[in-house]
Amino acid sequence: MLIVTLHNPRNSVNAIDDRMHRELARLFGELGEERAARAILLRGSEQAFSAGGDLSWIRDMQPEDLDSLRHIGKQIVWNLLDVEIPIVAAVNGPAIGFGATLALLSDALIMSESARLGDPHVRLGLVAGDGGAVVWPLLVGPMVAKRYLLTGDLMTAAEAQRMGLATEVVPDGEMDARSLSFARRLASGAPLAIRYTKLAINQLVKNSMTIAFDYSTSLEVATFVTADHKEAVQAFMQKREPRFRGA
Repeated sequence: MLIVTLHNPRNSVNAIDDRMHRELARLFGELGEERAARAILLRGSEQAFSAGGDLSWIRDMQPEDLDSLRHIGKQIVWNLLDVEIPIVAAVNGPAIGFGATLALLSDALIMSESARLGDPHVRLGLVAGDGGAVVWPLLVGPMVAKRYLLTGDLMTAAEAQRMGLATEVVPDGEMDARSLSFARRLASGAPLAIRYTKLAINQLVKNSMTIAFDYSTSLEVATFVTADHKEAVQAFMQKREPRFRGA
């Protein structure tokens, strides 16, 4: 079994910056070539699974950076879906935005009681184009997905389990033991049967991604250059409510 820890030492909530974004593409590409391990435990740092995109990185992004953002984001998602070994995501804190997408595209999601899950792209004036607009409706249906994606509200671990997003919710102090136990259970199963079953199920996810991923990503790139996005970032930095104008 492999244990992979997402850790960005440049911020305290494990937010994804340009360097980590590129490393995630490389990570899942390498995991796609893994054949010796029978399960992967994907966990965050001590305080968070991942709080999504680093706001300083997002704030400083230039129009010429957006094509690279789109390309690398697509590599991450497709590389993750091509990993044949089952991935157990252990969410011990916030899994937000792209962090939530990574967790929800895993094969099992174990959440601690205090963990939170959500995709608040719209609060930054952005489309959830990094996979969120695809994976949420696929898992919970369009109506429930819109309730969370159009508001940016976060959900508790208990709510996530009730909606079928979380495999299991465990007390905070038991996360390591329970997530390891679940990953070991998968690792002890028939490896070819488990891998091939995962591949078959992921074809459904890939089909949905083929339909909507590029479309949602192109819309996200378009919203990166809007006045509403700039206003949202400024408002967040200034700790005030944004004033959106639809431009």
